Amino acid sequence: MYKKVQQISNKKQKKTKKQVSEWRQSIVEIQRVSKVVKGGKKLSFRTTLILGNQKGQVGVGVGKADEISLSIKKALNEAKKCLINVPITKILTITHISTGVCGSAKVLIKPVGPGTGVIAGSSIRIVLELAGIQNIVAKQMGSSNLLNNARATINALSFLRTIKDVANARDISIEKVYSYKN
Repeated sequence: MYKKVQQISNKKQKKTKKQVSEWRQSIVEIQRVSKVVKGGKKLSFRTTLILGNQKGQVGVGVGKADEISLSIKKALNEAKKCLINVPITKILTITHISTGVCGSAKVLIKPVGPGTGVIAGSSIRIVLELAGIQNIVAKQMGSSNLLNNARATINALSFLRTIKDVANARDISIEKVYSYKN
């Protein structure tokens, strides 16, 4: 009986290890912020976290708390709520050029050929790698704020559509989308 219980618990552990290894998270920044109150300054922490499974799902979360560990947990929960699906092609790039905006941060992302790699800076690179995109060029314009650049990248990725989506929206066949003649 002990062996059966042990085997069941081992199976549960293997499942949880697979679930944990599927999702990857990266902490972009931890800021110490202060608020002036009647008794002086109240210190707290703000954590920006990016969560992705490298198979087309990615999200950005922000957590604020008095302790770093609590702010990381809050950021992780928010990132899970804000996951988006990204269409990725066979050569691990995006389907078309897209731009995203968040505040004064603007991000331009372009698909490139295989073997190019991820050419991006700041938090944009982390978002694209955790989404599973391996061949892309990105340019940040405007703000250098890490959080706004990550959110602008998510915004740009959310505008991507596949050929099937375009064909379904127009109520035409995929071949007609590819053809230049109507």
